[in-house]
Amino acid sequence: QNSLFLQHFQRALGLKKMVERWQNSHTHCLWQITLSQRRNPYAVLRMQDTMVQELALANKQLLMVRQAALHQLFEKEHQQYQQELNEKGKAFYVERL
Repeated sequence: QNSLFLQHFQRALGLKKMVERWQNSHTHCLWQITLSQRRNPYAVLRMQDTMVQELALANKQLLMVRQAALHQLFEKEHQQYQQELNEKGKAFYVERL
C-alpha cells in the first residue's frame, strides 16, 4: 500500500510539473503577444515611412525619365524641321553672340 501511495504521489508531482510548465508557457505566449502588439505599430510606421520615401524617389526618377524622353522628342522634331527647311533652301535663324 505504501508503494501504491508513492506511485500516486509521483504521478501527482508529474502532473503538477506539467501544469506549471503549461502555465509558464502560457504566460510566455501572452508576454510575446503583448510585446509584438507594442512593436507592431512602430514597425508599421517605419514601413510606411520607407514606402513614402521610395515613392518619392520613384516619382523623381519617373519625372527625370519623362523629361529625358520629352527632350529627345523635341530634339528629333527640331532635326526633322531643320531637314525639311534645308530641303526648301531655308534655315532657322540662329543668333550669334
